[in-house]
Amino acid sequence: MGIFTVFFGVLSGCLLSVLVGLVGSNRRIGFGWSFLISLIFTPLVGLICTLLSDPLPCGEKRWGCIGTVVAILGVICLAAFLLLLLTGGALVLAL
Repeated sequence: MGIFTVFFGVLSGCLLSVLVGLVGSNRRIGFGWSFLISLIFTPLVGLICTLLSDPLPCGEKRWGCIGTVVAILGVICLAAFLLLLLTGGALVLAL
């Protein structure tokens, strides 16, 4: 496993954890706990825990396009990680 594969794997996991944290900021669990759970386990487990918590009773918080940008970056890094994982790093050697 190459260094690029590990780098994109860690980067995509962190970006997806931030996205789960942004979802958790509108819930009782909060950004910090959502981010920490998804960072320790996986973003999928963190998202499930976040969605199981109650929403906040106050009005909606608006994050603008931050959530969308983080989601797009997370998906791009995850795709690069999977591509490097499946090709065994041969794509990097070809460049």
